[in-house]
Amino acid sequence: MAEQNGEGRIPIAISARHAHLCQRTIDVLFGPGYRLQPRNPLTQIGQYAAQESIALVGPHGRIEHVRVLGPPRHEDQIEISRTDEMTLGLQAPVRISGDLRNTPGVTLEGPRGQVSLTGGLVCALRHIHMSPADAVRLGVHDHDVVRVAIDGERPVVFGNVVVRVADAYRLELHLDTDEGNAAGVESATAARLLRS
Repeated sequence: MAEQNGEGRIPIAISARHAHLCQRTIDVLFGPGYRLQPRNPLTQIGQYAAQESIALVGPHGRIEHVRVLGPPRHEDQIEISRTDEMTLGLQAPVRISGDLRNTPGVTLEGPRGQVSLTGGLVCALRHIHMSPADAVRLGVHDHDVVRVAIDGERPVVFGNVVVRVADAYRLELHLDTDEGNAAGVESATAARLLRS
């Protein structure tokens, strides 16, 4: 595996808590037949932050203004950080997106209704999106597990980073807010892939 040089810097995106919802849940929270209203596009093609937000309610507390991301999915998936777990009073496993087996639920509140999920709450496993060309250039494959270094005032090496490769993906390391804060990530901060 090649180590990153200056030309191979990996941009970083900090993923704050957010919700991916199926249309059935959207109907309950916002009204029958409701369509999400895009607010701004995300880096990954076809993904967007919606105008809509919801509240998460757990046994110990609630979190307001949780952004909904679109487009709608086939299954509800709510992504939070370890800090959010403490606020809600829930324990969510660290999972790659879409792996929702044996995950806890959480109550969602919208302007028109409430849904109590029986599963779908996760802490997102850190991962790198990249195109097939990026994967060839960096010497990695889909689902490889790698380490990345983030240099700066608070240098950090993150292990257990999953590589996600698809034609529509743009090169980007996704960290949650706890991880980003630990590494002192700012807008211009980038990561580099480490040798095995």
